[in-house]
Amino acid sequence: MSEQSKSEIGEDPSLLLVDDDQVFVNRLARAMERRGFACRTALSVEEAGAAIAQSAPAYAVVDLRLEDGSGLDVVETLREARADVRVIVLTGYGAIATAVAAVKLGAIDYLAKPADADEIASALLHGGDLLPPPPENPMSADRVRWEHIQRVYEQCDRNVSETARRLHMHRRTLQRILAKRSPQ
Repeated sequence: MSEQSKSEIGEDPSLLLVDDDQVFVNRLARAMERRGFACRTALSVEEAGAAIAQSAPAYAVVDLRLEDGSGLDVVETLREARADVRVIVLTGYGAIATAVAAVKLGAIDYLAKPADADEIASALLHGGDLLPPPPENPMSADRVRWEHIQRVYEQCDRNVSETARRLHMHRRTLQRILAKRSPQ
């Protein structure tokens, strides 16, 4: 790692990685340590809460869906424990609604899996004053529709019946859409 990258990290290189995939989180920890971060890992919301209570990190990468709850709870706990924490939400279930919720809770960025260590480090250290470059492959119409449905679903506090009513669609149709993975 270059001296410039080390200086970008700052005085406190502490990084908390929260993901329920132990192989992934261990591999990411090794990669981030090579980039100058001092890593700790947690496999659940509960473990993350204990790690934050022990010592709030300067940086965090949090998976959105954990076995014992939502990564958004971890983001909120991090922000309460340390106002200047830089949090990235990482997930395999990307949706605009959850990205907006993560940012509102204090995350600085939202990355879809698979994201490599270079992308994650870049997002953690990014100044935040520039817009990201436009996507090379913009969302398909099916994906835009799915994202809209997810946003309304989140706004209705994940109430399927209320979401279906607002979208003027049958509840069972909505349930089938929500059960599927996002279109590419």
